[in-house]
This record gives sequence, C-alpha cells and structure tokens, in this order.
Amino acid sequence: MFWRKKKDEVAEEEQPEQNVVPAGEEPPIDQKPFMQAIWPVLACGAGLFSDGYVNNVIGSVSTTLSTEYGSVYDDSSAASVVPAIAFAGTVVGQLVFGYLADKWSRKDSLLISTLILIVFTALAAGSYYKGETVPMFSMLTAWRFFVGVGIGGEYPAGSVSCAESSGELKSGTRNTWFILFTNSMIDWGFVFGAFVPYVVAAAAQNTYYGTIWRTSLGIGVVFPIALFILRLRLKEPEEFSRNSMKHVRIPYLLVLRYYGFRLFIVSLIWFVYDFSAYSFGIYSTAILANIFQGTTPPLTTVFGWNTVINLFYIPGTMIGAPISDRLGPRTTLIMGQTLQAVVGFIMAGCYAKLSHPSVVGAFAVVYGVFLSLGEMGPGNNIGLLAAKTCATGVRGQYYGIAAALGKVGAFVGTYVFKHITSPDGDEIKSAQYKFYVSSSLCVFAAALALLLPRVDQDTITREDANFRAFLEHRGWDTRQLGLRKADDASLESFPAEESEEPARAVKG
Repeated sequence: MFWRKKKDEVAEEEQPEQNVVPAGEEPPIDQKPFMQAIWPVLACGAGLFSDGYVNNVIGSVSTTLSTEYGSVYDDSSAASVVPAIAFAGTVVGQLVFGYLADKWSRKDSLLISTLILIVFTALAAGSYYKGETVPMFSMLTAWRFFVGVGIGGEYPAGSVSCAESSGELKSGTRNTWFILFTNSMIDWGFVFGAFVPYVVAAAAQNTYYGTIWRTSLGIGVVFPIALFILRLRLKEPEEFSRNSMKHVRIPYLLVLRYYGFRLFIVSLIWFVYDFSAYSFGIYSTAILANIFQGTTPPLTTVFGWNTVINLFYIPGTMIGAPISDRLGPRTTLIMGQTLQAVVGFIMAGCYAKLSHPSVVGAFAVVYGVFLSLGEMGPGNNIGLLAAKTCATGVRGQYYGIAAALGKVGAFVGTYVFKHITSPDGDEIKSAQYKFYVSSSLCVFAAALALLLPRVDQDTITREDANFRAFLEHRGWDTRQLGLRKADDASLESFPAEESEEPARAVKG
C-alpha cells in the first residue's frame, strides 16, 4: 500500500551511514545515542546538588541550634565555626581529589568522595557526645569538616568528568548540559537546602528543635546514596582513557610553562567572584530584617523567606545555560559579570532608599536580578572555563587548584569586608562602600576573562592535541599518554627536558 511504501522509503533514508574509521586512527567520541551519552554527564555532575544542599542547610541548622540552646550556642565558638568549617574541608577535598582524579581514576575518585559525603553527613545528623551540649557542638564541627572534604571531591572529579563526558553529546549543546548538571544543580541544592528545613519545621510545629535540625541534615544523605548507585555503572570518560597521565610522571615544569598563566587567570577570576559574591550576601540579611521589623519570627517564616531568596538564583542559571552555547562561556561570563556590576552600582547608590521597610519588595526584585546575573555569568561559566581550558592529563589538578582558590576568596572576602566601613560609622555609607568595591571587582574579573582563550564545542579535543604537540616539541614522548601502558617499559622514565629543536613526530 501507499502508506507502507512511504514508510519503508523513509526508514531506508533514515538508516545512518556506517562511519568507517581508517586503520590506526581513533574514532570520534560524539557518535553515541543521546540517552547513552547524557547519563554519564548527569551522574558525574549532579553530585554538586549535595554541595548546594549541605552548604545551605547548615544556615537553617545554625538558626535552629541558636533557638534551641540560646546563649550556650551563640556564645560558643561553634556558632561561627559550624557554618564555615565545611569550606575548609572543601578546599582540602578539591586539592586531594584533583590529584587523585588525574593519577588514579575519575570514577573511583567520584565513588570515594560520594561515600565520604554519605558517611559524614549521617554522622553529622547524629552528632552526640555523652549527652553533653558543647562537646556535641564539637562533634558536629568535626563531622562537618569531613563532609566538606567529600563535597570538595565532587569539584575536580565530578565536574571534570562531566566536562569530558559532555564531549560525547551533540555539538552545540555541550555547554548547556554541563551547566545544567553542575552549577544549576548547586543552585537547586541551595533551594532545597532552604525548603526542606521549612517543611520539617512545619511538620514539627516549630517546637521539636532537635528533630528539625537533625532531620534536615539527615535528608542530605538521600541524594548521594541514589547518586552512588548510579555512579557504579560509570566508565572512565573517553578523553581520559586516551590522554591520561596515570602511568607516567607528570612533567610539572612543562605543565606550568604551558598552563601556568592561564591557571593564574582562571583562579584569580574565581577568587574575585567568590570574594564579591559572599560579600553581597548581607543583602539577604537586610531583606529579612526589613520583613520581620525587629521581631522574632517562627522558624517556618525564616526558612520560607530563605527559600524565596534562594529561588532568585534559578532564572539566571537556567536561562543562561543555552546562552553559553550561543555566545561562548568567555563572552557570557564577561557579559554577566559586567551587567552584575552595573546592578551592584545601582544598588549601592540607592541603598538608603532600597533598604527602607516600605520598599522591601522593590529591594527584593533588584536583588533577585543581581543574583540571576551572577549565575548567568560567572556562576555558570567559571567552572566551565576551568574544566575546558586545560589538557585532560592534568585537568583534575588544574580545576581543583582554581576551585580551591575560589573558596579561599570567599574566606578572605568574608573577613575583609567587615573592615570596609565609613569613617563616621554611618551604616548606610558602610554598606555602600562595600558594594562599590564589589562591583568594581566584578568589572576587574570581566577584564581578566579577556585574557583567556576562546572556548567552543571542541575545545577539549583541540586542547589535548595542542598540549600533545607542545610536549613532543619539548622532547616528551606522548606514547605514554592513555590508561593502557605502552609496551615499551622504558617510556616511564623518558626525559622531560626542554629542547629548543622540535622532537621528531611519533606515530601511535
């Protein structure tokens, strides 16, 4: 029949041609069906949801502990250490797992970091010490540090693997999927980190404080467990299998010569971004203070408004993801950072009026635009640039160092901005000075991004090829690269000395 004939013709036309790969050459890596290619991207990157949840939920936990224990908690060192200690652990995890991801395994590093996150999040939720209160705070602090180590491992092992796996997706969508499963997951983690305590507090009728904070922390175990099961099926990314330096001594002097300046720029942008982003966090305090009018609200009210504030991140990261594919991550970062600086200058100049209780709605809207622009620009793209501006063999360490310096920037910003005040002690002027400085740093970071190379859909593959050529030019035998050891055992100690003459081309 006609319809059957038509269907058969269409089916015949839609049959893909067989890609013939010449002998001795490796096949391209973007030939997998979408569903087969997307799930490693999800499994590798989505662990950063835990970063957002665990880091944000601790604010609600600290508020609950303050309500439950009063001055016993507020006057203890735990009041300042508990919310911040995970950041110290994160820096340690980023550096340690950055090395392990390069020299051991992307997959196994992910599994270990996930296990650490599961175990110590559960221990934090069950913090206890002989029924004593202050020692219990100390136990919570210790467990939170190791939770940070697990989170830190997600950055180099997870994001790097996600970037490499995204190369197996269709060209033109790779940056979008990377962002949706990394930075967007962090932002959704922040939202749920505020929303879950709200639900738990409502169920506990704002009275069973121990149940509220322990349950809120404990729920943070659920997502890593599900992710751990999913990650058991992972294989090493194809790019890592081809270009790993697992079985060789990494020529760090050559790496620094080739990537030192680029790493410095990426790290500095990340440092400046976190330095500024954390300082702007005082605006959320101003919003809540104006809404509550100096009263002591129930926990559900505090947690509910925290959820609303964190929702401001979502439009920027979700809308900005495809823009990074259209304009490129470098251009999108510069655009977002510049627009964020403009809004920051406006907020600083109008702070006296915007911080008044009668216009708190307008203040919240402008603040929401500011947060969204931050996510659209540096929030979405600094990790993407860190993951794609380096060769596969040292990508974990490169990314880990840049991310760790970003966290250091957050620490420094938190302390430095306390001392940026008006000489006459005026609170309005003091707030304005802080945001003038932060907005200026946004412009500085945007200018720094101009020094980075352009990143497109095939940057990872091209970066590996360029780095191979550089190593060969310097006399380093690139037959050593890859997860399979070369047959020649002497390759392990092949000299990495600099040579002014190009090395003879080596055939694989």
